[in-house]
Amino acid sequence: METSIPIPENAKVATFAGGCFWCLQPSFDAEPGVLRTIVGYAGGQRENPTYEQVLTETTGHRESIQVTYDPTKVSYKRLVEVFFRQIDPTDAGGQFSDRGESYTTAIWHENDEEKKIAEAVIQSLDDSKKFDKPVATALVPFTNFYPAEEYHQDYYKKSSVHYNLYKKGSGRADFIYENWTEEEKAVIAGKDAEFAKKYRKPDNATICDTLTKEQCDITQNAGTEPPFENAYWDNKEAGIYVDIVTGEPLFSSTDKYDSGTGWPSFDRPINAHFITEKTDYKLIFPRTEVRSKYGDSHLGHLFDDGPKTTGKRYCMNSASLRFIPLDEMEKAGYGDYIESVKP
Repeated sequence: METSIPIPENAKVATFAGGCFWCLQPSFDAEPGVLRTIVGYAGGQRENPTYEQVLTETTGHRESIQVTYDPTKVSYKRLVEVFFRQIDPTDAGGQFSDRGESYTTAIWHENDEEKKIAEAVIQSLDDSKKFDKPVATALVPFTNFYPAEEYHQDYYKKSSVHYNLYKKGSGRADFIYENWTEEEKAVIAGKDAEFAKKYRKPDNATICDTLTKEQCDITQNAGTEPPFENAYWDNKEAGIYVDIVTGEPLFSSTDKYDSGTGWPSFDRPINAHFITEKTDYKLIFPRTEVRSKYGDSHLGHLFDDGPKTTGKRYCMNSASLRFIPLDEMEKAGYGDYIESVKP
């Protein structure tokens, strides 16, 4: 496979099988230190198998991904962690709607050091009791890898609409959201201190000097704006919604839906790490208040009457949010979320 990215002499290669190989490529591509990814077929008996041959479940191959990385910038352990957070590690019969040996999960280790690192990550996951069943991912000595057909490479970029529909329809997207939260990823990456500095809350005087009276009242005093008379309740443009005070990334346009309430509503946050929930007793009955983590801005409330995707309705105040259109996200510093926002 040709690439325009120079590969240093110290580069290493890690190989993983995680069900549909399309779904593994985006997260590895986004990981700092990863130089190149190639999807293909590993571990079988037939040389240079085709996609159709692997689908017959007679060649012994698993759909896999090879990750070329710079070990001075990203560790093998980190790559194993990224891998696990894209799969259901307890499923021994395939992944989500894809069943059969070719869709089962595996880590192809090339030496004892890689095997020990993978074993330690698996042991830690089992010890955490996160799942009711133990990890079923196989640890297998690396034998071979054959690149898949060109149309499979970077499929999430070439056919983003179909890719997103498949990831959602297969059950993978909801499983990742429910079990591998962004908060866990952020903690694993050790970014909490970085985020706290980046999204530090200004003093109250500065906040209200830079916001409108309504924005100040809602974010700082938990006020509420009128329905249907706010900036974003019917906004359908692609982009990201951030905390108007700190800029913390909160919601994606792809998760926005018309709840009929007159306020912008979402079925999930774009990054749960930046959302906190508190019990609000301002009305007769308790409600779940939603606030930003570092700015502590009042955003709105969370209800359990959302769409079937998550059952949640994050009912937000437009005055607490700043909308950044998709074509401005890179420049505004939200490039990491572009794939999550693309329709």
